[in-house]
Amino acid sequence: MKNYSYQTEKVCSKQINFSVDDEGKLHNVQFLGGCPGNLLAIGKLVEGKDAKEIAEILRGNDCRGRGTSCADQLAIAIDQIN
Repeated sequence: MKNYSYQTEKVCSKQINFSVDDEGKLHNVQFLGGCPGNLLAIGKLVEGKDAKEIAEILRGNDCRGRGTSCADQLAIAIDQIN
């Protein structure tokens, strides 16, 4: 399993830490900062799911007209490792 850390941009969360196993499944997704309830829920919902599929689902999600969101930033982080 490989561990990753991504510095976010334009969102309340400052960093996303996550792991991807040899089968491309996401694990231990943790957002540092941001809206705790929502971000903990995202981590639970994506646990064990295919990273590429999750990136496709979350990509482009917008928060308050910022052009991105914490979910979108997770998609960007996944895109960068693939």
